[in-house]
Amino acid sequence: MKVPASTYRLQIRRSFTLFDAAATVPYLKDLGADWVYLSPILTAEEGSDHGYDVTDPSAVDPERGGPEGLLALSQAARAHGMGVLVDIVPNHVGVATPVQNPWWWSLLKEGKDSPYADAFDVEWDLAGGKVRLPMLGSDDDLAKLEIVDGELRYYDHRFPLAIGTYSAGDSAQDVHNRQHYQLVGWRRADADLNYRRFFAVTTLAGIRVETPRVFEEAHAEVGRWFTEDLVDGLRVDHPDGLADPGGYLRWLKDLSGGAYILVEKILEPGEVLPCEFACEGTTGYDALADVDRLFVDPAGQPGLDDLDASLRGGSPADYAGMILGTKRMIADGILRSEVLRLARLVPEAAGLSVTEAADALAEIIAAFPVYRTYLPTGAEVLNEAAGAAAGHRPELVGAVDTLLPLLLDPDNAIAVRFQQTSGMVMAKGVEDTAFYRYTRLGTLTEVGAEPTEFALEPAEFHRRMERRQRDMPLSMTTLSTHDTKRSEDARARISVIAELPAEWADTLVTLRRLAPVPDGPFENLLWQSIVGAWPASRERLQGYAEKAAREAGNSTTWTEPDGAFEKTVTAAVDAVFDNTKVAAALTAFVDRIDAHAASNSLSAKLVQLAMPGVPDVYQGSEFWERSLTDPDNRRPVDFGQRRDELATIDAGTLPAAGTEASKLLVISRALRLRRDQPELFGGYSPVQAAGAAAGHLVAFSRGAAAEAPGVLALATRLPAGLAAGGGWRDTAVELSVPMRDELTGVGYGPGSVPVAELLGTYPVALLVPANGETR
Repeated sequence: MKVPASTYRLQIRRSFTLFDAAATVPYLKDLGADWVYLSPILTAEEGSDHGYDVTDPSAVDPERGGPEGLLALSQAARAHGMGVLVDIVPNHVGVATPVQNPWWWSLLKEGKDSPYADAFDVEWDLAGGKVRLPMLGSDDDLAKLEIVDGELRYYDHRFPLAIGTYSAGDSAQDVHNRQHYQLVGWRRADADLNYRRFFAVTTLAGIRVETPRVFEEAHAEVGRWFTEDLVDGLRVDHPDGLADPGGYLRWLKDLSGGAYILVEKILEPGEVLPCEFACEGTTGYDALADVDRLFVDPAGQPGLDDLDASLRGGSPADYAGMILGTKRMIADGILRSEVLRLARLVPEAAGLSVTEAADALAEIIAAFPVYRTYLPTGAEVLNEAAGAAAGHRPELVGAVDTLLPLLLDPDNAIAVRFQQTSGMVMAKGVEDTAFYRYTRLGTLTEVGAEPTEFALEPAEFHRRMERRQRDMPLSMTTLSTHDTKRSEDARARISVIAELPAEWADTLVTLRRLAPVPDGPFENLLWQSIVGAWPASRERLQGYAEKAAREAGNSTTWTEPDGAFEKTVTAAVDAVFDNTKVAAALTAFVDRIDAHAASNSLSAKLVQLAMPGVPDVYQGSEFWERSLTDPDNRRPVDFGQRRDELATIDAGTLPAAGTEASKLLVISRALRLRRDQPELFGGYSPVQAAGAAAGHLVAFSRGAAAEAPGVLALATRLPAGLAAGGGWRDTAVELSVPMRDELTGVGYGPGSVPVAELLGTYPVALLVPANGETR
């Protein structure tokens, strides 16, 4: 099996095709990246910028370069000694425009007689053998249907007609009633939908890859990539949505000839990948959470807790209670149809009505501490959640006791479906709702993180890295993705707030007075995010503010926007650009923390690149990556600018500390080492400093043994406190052999070396054995 030393993620789309990616390969090679990592490339909804809405899995998307583009990219990678990793989407397909998806079009036209009827997870009995489509403004809009060119039309939406269901003169409504689908008002999706979706997205329909024929047809093109040696590995999107993730991954391993495979799996604290998963690890959110917390000051928690309490009327947020409520809200709201489907799977002999069963099932799901079980793995989690549900709602004890044996039986249809549903509720209730409500420090509410874990001391970080080296050495590590709510350098800047909680509280008071929004916790989220992203355009910040406010769902929502509230949010963002006092308060705080933020950025990046695992660099993040949530984090990248800056550095011009070019320096030197000298990354050992400021240094060696020294990574943590305390002073580290800093070329040791010397140019150092040579 080929394994990457590192990866570089590219977002492939109409505006940056596979041919563009092929042209970028020489730069990525110079940067030091080992494999090119591609977003989904199968045919997707026309104009899709992300590719997760695949409409035809049988071919590479023509808009993204088609099969010729993949061949060009693969040949370019091979010519430069690089591998190719591709993101695939097995859980669902895009159905926003039915005519673009031949499987879905066939299903709608032929119903249960369609050759693709078994490909979709449809509860046929619910709507009298029809697929219920929430496409109308309201049910009254049936009067607006038309027959045009042999198709049913609703404005620009096109639907097929079953053979023999239309004659000249028939009314469109009568023809609609004869179809294998039923068009209904979009609001009915919450409770009346009868096909499985991706989360609550009605335009993404789940497919049943647990069926061998469906797997084979959906993956025929993926298999070709391996038989023709075009691709080396796969990233699997959302495996938690599958009926049998373990079985799917075994099939995928066989299909790919045992290739390197990663899964987009969120691991909660203490959770590990099931041993039956045939993959090399996750896509790195677990690593991201650990790295972030290493650079958060635990001493700032009381001040930020007090500030949070004041914004909530005196009581700090109860996160456990919050997510119980948000998950139950989701189960009773936008995912009600999924819960009701579970309830209808409960046998009549159980003696529970659909309403009673739905109530108990929703309560168990809301109590789940992880995304899902993989029965029999995780049975203890299900028992724990059931106990918690019964404890929270004693009146449900009987219903929970009745349901639990059914949910624990891996061969029972309700157990299978329950496992697919719990992760949907977790994602929507926690990541997409609670993370916009729990706002004391934005760094902490990132995908895959546990927000109640405020900070990590170096000793605990080292323990986790030793475990990672032992158990998940081939798992990916990352700091930014296409899904992060704030990219790595935005979070690095926000983390400084934990070092200066009183100063942040004063700044927030000023901003709230000058540009008030009647939702204190949301104001904290909004202003922290603006600080993290600054400088940013009005358009970017307005787009983020609207999305964040509606995702939080406290003062406005997607389905029922509160116009008056949203005007105050818009006005607050406008004030950043139009009110000199607001601009002055914002920029003064950013200027106060910016050097510390840059230190955090370089330190977090070096740690991620040097720690155990396969490091990924998200496109463009060689420079400051201060994007907010999608689509902001999927903006175009100027690779020419980065190529030119790298050439300048390679020509011998070291960038100044605190500049974004200094990040490019760190990334290129670390990636080159990982690719060219992998023997320097064979183990993991904490390195302890001695002296007054030892707590501000995190250092570790990647040598496999004492007699085989490897890379020594040193990074600054809590830089504001370090500066306030007088700097490194007498702090020193012991070097057992002569070493050279790959960033500066300066040599040190052996013996005790002051950290002030090691980190005299940059807040980080990347030392390698000098073999007796120093300069």
